[in-house]
Amino acid sequence: MTSVWGERVATELALREEEGIAMRIQVRSATVRLVQGDITTQSVDAIVNAANSQLAGGGGVDGAIHRAAGPALMEETKRRYPEGCPTGQAVITESGNLDCRHVIHTVGPIWDGGLEGEPELLKSAYRNSLQLAVDHNCQSVAFPAISAGVYAYPIDLAAEHSLEEVTNFLRECEDIGEVRFVLFSDGAFGAFGRVLERFEEIVKEW
Repeated sequence: MTSVWGERVATELALREEEGIAMRIQVRSATVRLVQGDITTQSVDAIVNAANSQLAGGGGVDGAIHRAAGPALMEETKRRYPEGCPTGQAVITESGNLDCRHVIHTVGPIWDGGLEGEPELLKSAYRNSLQLAVDHNCQSVAFPAISAGVYAYPIDLAAEHSLEEVTNFLRECEDIGEVRFVLFSDGAFGAFGRVLERFEEIVKEW
């Protein structure tokens, strides 16, 4: 028997196959979407980079964004933020060769069992990124799953904490029209989908 969740995903995939969008919910005036794909190809106002505290580039999403943006991104980052960026904070640059206006660089926490304030630091990374987007008139923002790669944040918790923070922010702020989570792996996409399905019922009451 096909579940309601399965029917919804099938419908969204059929309607939006080109974009890779498989699920969305409405949070007041904003849309939260899940996309399985490459964050560097997203056409939005701001792409969020899961950076390290030195803002030195690296592997994973960070490396992919810098490669796609070209050397100008690293040059600007080093010039404007020579001291790097603390965990949970965010900084903003132009976008180089990417199809967006800005790159927002945020530093998520390294998972250490959840005993070192990781949940609040992760939420802070999302919150500060969204506030920078608002401050720079960015109405659409694409996020990766911050900290869920080499920083080893458990994907189910990462999905829960990130979507909780983003939906709470959008509940209070109507300056952003779309937040897009761009997820590379099947596991990440499934984890975020399960949480988003549950949150859909919650935000209907807002």
